[in-house]
Amino acid sequence: MIVVYVTFPSLESAKALSETVLKARLVACANIFSPHTSLYWWEGEIQNAQEVAVLYKTRADVFETLQSALKAGHPYECPCIVCWPLEQGNPEFLQWIEAETQI
Repeated sequence: MIVVYVTFPSLESAKALSETVLKARLVACANIFSPHTSLYWWEGEIQNAQEVAVLYKTRADVFETLQSALKAGHPYECPCIVCWPLEQGNPEFLQWIEAETQI
């Protein structure tokens, strides 16, 4: 199992793309966080923007398909899409992720 972290420019875009990947069974869950301030380099300048972060729970073997779907529907030219493994967790919760991402 993995957690995938993605940032969006707005709550609306985060919700819309999250519903798309949920309906496609690419993720079991999407946790959408309140807008926050992001500071980052882009095109040679430091940017200061409001963004919305989403954590997706899914299986590692689904990542490439999920990443493609996120990139295809994402409003950013170069979206932040990163993941890390879930090394341990509540076995029932991990089984739930497995069951809900059967594509």
